[in-house]
Amino acid sequence: MAFSFRPRTLEALRHYSRARFWADLGAGATVGIVALPLAMAFAIASGLKPEAGLWTAIIGGFLIALLGGTNVQIGGPAGAFIVIVYGIVERYGVSGLLLSTAAAGVLLFVLGMLRLGTLVRFVPVAIVIGFTNGIAVLIALSQIKDALGLAIDKMPGDFVAQVQVIAQHLASTNPYALGLAAACLGGLFLWPRLFAHGSPVLRLAEGQTVRSFARIPAPVVALVSLTLWAHALGYPVETIGTRFGGIPQGLPALALPALTWDTARQLVMPTLTIAVLGAIESLLCARVADQLASGPWHRKHDPNQELMAQGLANVLVPFFGGMPATGTIARTVTNLRAGATSPVAGMVHALTLGAIVLLAAPLALHIPLAVLAGILLYVAWNMGEWHEFVRLRHFSNHYRLLMLGTFFLTVVFDLTVAVEVGLVLACVLFVRRMSALFRAEPLPREAAAPTARLGWSLHGALFFGAASRIDPLVEAIEAAPQGVQVELDMRDLFALDTTGLDGLEQILKAVVQRGGYLALHHPQEQVRSLMERSGFSARLAEQTPPGPRGDASGQA
Repeated sequence: MAFSFRPRTLEALRHYSRARFWADLGAGATVGIVALPLAMAFAIASGLKPEAGLWTAIIGGFLIALLGGTNVQIGGPAGAFIVIVYGIVERYGVSGLLLSTAAAGVLLFVLGMLRLGTLVRFVPVAIVIGFTNGIAVLIALSQIKDALGLAIDKMPGDFVAQVQVIAQHLASTNPYALGLAAACLGGLFLWPRLFAHGSPVLRLAEGQTVRSFARIPAPVVALVSLTLWAHALGYPVETIGTRFGGIPQGLPALALPALTWDTARQLVMPTLTIAVLGAIESLLCARVADQLASGPWHRKHDPNQELMAQGLANVLVPFFGGMPATGTIARTVTNLRAGATSPVAGMVHALTLGAIVLLAAPLALHIPLAVLAGILLYVAWNMGEWHEFVRLRHFSNHYRLLMLGTFFLTVVFDLTVAVEVGLVLACVLFVRRMSALFRAEPLPREAAAPTARLGWSLHGALFFGAASRIDPLVEAIEAAPQGVQVELDMRDLFALDTTGLDGLEQILKAVVQRGGYLALHHPQEQVRSLMERSGFSARLAEQTPPGPRGDASGQA
């Protein structure tokens, strides 16, 4: 449990080679180009200026790669945060978001420092799938305004109000914006298939040039081609320049957000939501990278080091006007497929993005928001695990209730409520499932055994959720003749808590009132330990032995 801060970069550079550097350089540059449209789109969808997403990807991505516990993970703004960030900005303003992000960073660092990274794995898969699909729906809904070019000044934060506002303004649809969004979305789906192995394009146009062109990421192709098209034809659509006035070409200024006690109290739940979601996203992303990565340089991720890196990045990024940063699955997978071998690729990705912003910021003025909306609609589609809804028929009612409940709460209310209710519901369903596993089976009666002898074999866990199942045993003992001898075979009882121990106390009390004797056979270590520490074993030992047939071998 000793504190340990050892970034994976130190280990990766110990046996670093020139060949690995060139591989990381190419992979990092590729991911940096991919991150450009995504970072801007995530920030705009969150109610922020595009530079907030860009500098989050640059500063946060560099720190996460430098200090993290994985070899190939790429950090930056993520689609999962769009709904959360938008709600915080709408309710508490940008300063509230900056404070929540910094406080969440401190919490993430403390979780990693206390080596609690593995606790994230306790979140049930049904909850993760439920809120992931819910967030994907909300991201898609939030992009309808820009994809259709609707004349809406500001979108509300909740689902029902968004649907109503969109329905009221459908008559103001801009056909040029709709065409750009549709072309972007269609191109993103079509591009990978054009150059897939064995596709007609590759068969008809053989050559290294075509294969090199196929490696250009689809979002970059869509962003550049459709921006040039819309600008050349003078389409009357909203752009980054018309809404935000462009992207600053210089480095962001260091700023301290205003802090008051009343604001800090109101931001407790948003802070916890950012921390929990950031931890889940980053560690899930790291596990995906572990499954896909191979090679002599690969090692499993360190969840605690990764949380500490995420924490430090989120503490620093808000002072430069950034938004929450976490591990990003799509960019991490792109990094892997591009040949990354170490955290150097993640740092190169951040530096590449920084160079693009500093040198080419004026060109971003002409990017249509409808194109960014098309990119985010594609992200939302890929983000959702829609096949899980089809597979629900193969799972239990508990799983269906947990997943669908989290999904609908995320969509209709918000992610905070969904995760809170989902975790409580998961605990309740787990208690119910575990209590159903406990059973007390009657022991077979020997032919020569006296009628005043009862016995049961206990199976499972005797805890607060299953304590009521002891009542029939107590009732049977109370109805037995005087001098009843009771035996409990505990070899299959693997867990006992204080409420379950109270049930055993009730059995002992009923036996004593009947002038009988209670024998416990073969208790396991945890059960024996609790009975000894509570004094229950001592009270058992105070009983009067029943006689020659009352052999208490194995008694606790």
